[in-house]
Amino acid sequence: MLATPRASPSPRLFSAAIHNFSLRPSSNTASSVPFHVVRCHFSSTAARMAPPKSAYGFLDFVNASPTPYHAVATSAALFEKAGFKLIRERDNWASVVQPGGKYYLTRNGSSIVAFAVGGKWKPGNPIGMIGAHTDSPCLRVKPASKRNAHGFLQVGVELYGGGIWHTWFDRDLSVAGRVLVKDGDGIFVQKLVKVDKPILRVPTLAIHLHRQSNFDPNKEDELLPIVGLVEKELNKPAAAEAAAAPEENAEADADFQPLKAMTERHHSQFLSVVASAAGISSASDIVDFELILYDTQPSCLGGLNDEFIFSARLDNLNMTYCSVMGLINSVSSNSSLENDTSIRLVSCFDHEEIGSLSAHGADSNLLPAILRRLSVIPSLNADSTETTPISETAFEQTLATSFLVSADMAHSVHPNYAGKYETNHRPEMNKGTVIKVNANQRYATNSPGIVLLQEVAKRAKVPLQVFVVRNDSPCGSTIGPMLSAKLGVRTLDLGNPQLSMHSIRETGGSWDVEHAIGLFKGFLEMYGGLEAKIFID
Repeated sequence: MLATPRASPSPRLFSAAIHNFSLRPSSNTASSVPFHVVRCHFSSTAARMAPPKSAYGFLDFVNASPTPYHAVATSAALFEKAGFKLIRERDNWASVVQPGGKYYLTRNGSSIVAFAVGGKWKPGNPIGMIGAHTDSPCLRVKPASKRNAHGFLQVGVELYGGGIWHTWFDRDLSVAGRVLVKDGDGIFVQKLVKVDKPILRVPTLAIHLHRQSNFDPNKEDELLPIVGLVEKELNKPAAAEAAAAPEENAEADADFQPLKAMTERHHSQFLSVVASAAGISSASDIVDFELILYDTQPSCLGGLNDEFIFSARLDNLNMTYCSVMGLINSVSSNSSLENDTSIRLVSCFDHEEIGSLSAHGADSNLLPAILRRLSVIPSLNADSTETTPISETAFEQTLATSFLVSADMAHSVHPNYAGKYETNHRPEMNKGTVIKVNANQRYATNSPGIVLLQEVAKRAKVPLQVFVVRNDSPCGSTIGPMLSAKLGVRTLDLGNPQLSMHSIRETGGSWDVEHAIGLFKGFLEMYGGLEAKIFID
C-alpha cells in the first residue's frame, strides 16, 4: 500500500517556484510562494535498507526544478542558505572575492557557478572543479504556438535535445519556464513560472486505427499537444478577452508592435493561465516567454525497499544536485576551507543536450573567464596586510595544476538488454558512481585521473564503477572533452548509473545520490593536497 504523502521538511528552502529576477543593474527583492513535494514511496521493514536523507533532498530539488531556470534558482537558494554570497560578472571582484570566502553567480538565469576560496590560496594555485548541466531533453513552446484542428486547441512545440519522444505521449503535462514582463518603471523583469496542474497532453492513436508494430510518430505533425476545445475558447468570459486584449485608448505609437502581439501568436486562455501562475495581473503584460513542457507526476522513491528513484530529468539534475551539495558539504567545516590552498568550484551549464555552443553553455567563455579572474585573487600575507606579487602567468599556472570532474549521468546495465553492454563493464545501481572511459575521447578520462579519483574514493569510503561502451555501439559525449581541450585542464568523466536515459521518466538508484555527494565532497576537500602527488607532465 502506498504510504501517506509527506510534506517537505524544509518547504522554505526551495521557495523559488515563483521567483522574480530583474534586468536592473542592481539586485531586486524576489517574491516567492512555497511549493509542496509529494513523496510516494513504499514502506520498508528493513531499517538498514531505508534510503538516505540525500535521496529525499534530491526529490525536493528535482520536483522544484522543471526547467534550467528553476534548477538555477533552486541551487541558488541552497547556496544562500549555506552562506554563499551572490556576485555578478559585470562587477569588479577585486575588493569582494577574498581567501576564505564563498560566492556564486549566474548567467542567463540558466547556468550557475559557485566557488569557495581556500584560506591559504595563492595566485596560480590549483582549482578543483566539478562540471554538470541543468538542461534535459524536452518539448518547448514555439514562439507562435497557436494551433487549431478539428475542434481542438493545440500548442505548437519544438523538440529540444535527443529525447525518447514516444514517452511523452499520454502523460499529464504542464508548462514552466520564465516570462518577461515590463514593470511600472519601464524595466523588463524576469519571472519564473510553474503551472502546477496538467493542461496539455499528447494523445496516442488508438490501436484499432494503427495496427503497425512500430511507433514512430512524425515529430512535426503528430507530436502536438492538445490544450483545450475550441468551444471553450469561443465562449470564454468577456473579462478574459478584455484582459488579453491591448488597451484601446493607448497612444498609437505605444500600440505599434514589431512582432505580432502575444495574444495573436498564442491562445489567449493559455496566456491567461501562464500569467496567473506567474502572479501577473493581465496576460497582456507578458512581453515574451521561454516555456518548457514537463510531466506533472512528481518524482518519488520506488521499489520494494525504496532503492529506486523514479523521476524526470535525472539526466542531469541528479549530478547537478550532487555537485551543489558536494560543494556545500565540503565547506561545512570552517577549518577545512581555512587550511586549503586551492579553490573549490562547481559549474552547472545550460545547453549540454544540444552541443553546449551558446553564450551560457560549457563551450562558451563562462568558465575560462571565471578561472582567469580567480587565478589572480591575491593572498594575504600572514604578517601584514600587504599582498604577495602576482605572476603574469598565474592563469596558465592555475590551469596546469587544476582538475575538472565532468559529472553527467551514466548507463546502468539493463536486465532485459544485457547484451547491449560490454561484458566486463555493466554498472549496477546503488553500487557507486561510474567512471566513463572511451578510447576515442568521447569521454576525457585517462589513467592519472582514475588514480586521483580512486584515491579520493578510498579516503571518502565510497564505491566506484567503470564503464566502456561496446565497439559496435555508438557512444554519447559530455562537456568533459570540450572543456578539457578548451582549458588544457586534466579531466575525468563520471556519473551515477541510470536506466531510460532521455525518457520523460527515468530510473536511478536512491543510494547513488549519497555516493556521489560523498565523492564530490571528498574530491573538493582533498584535491589541493593530492594534486602534487599525482603529477605527470
